[in-house]
Amino acid sequence: MNVEDLIADINKYMEQLDFVTARKLIEENLNVLEKHRISLKSNARELLKFLIERNHSGYQPISRQDMATLIAINTYATNFDIRGLKLIIKDRAKLLLRTDILEYLNKDAKAILDGMGVINTELPNK
Repeated sequence: MNVEDLIADINKYMEQLDFVTARKLIEENLNVLEKHRISLKSNARELLKFLIERNHSGYQPISRQDMATLIAINTYATNFDIRGLKLIIKDRAKLLLRTDILEYLNKDAKAILDGMGVINTELPNK
């Protein structure tokens, strides 16, 4: 896919409010789009800027499998299914150690997992 087609697709997806597809395209072509950012529309440029900042700060995007795990954790927490939660978090300790995961958990999951001692919802002192 050439750069012009890529930029046209990203702009089209942003206009259609399909941010997931636009974000995936931007993440896959980050280096190319940094050089051609002026061709993007303003909302796509803002998304590109956000993704570049997150990339430079060491943020790693969440995989589809990790996202499915987080959705399952949220569902079990909402239904207060502690047994299901324990089964899921048993093999996913590395995922739950990431600090950016808290953004994807609902209030029920944060409260239960914090009570279990799996995550720490307190903000670090700066």
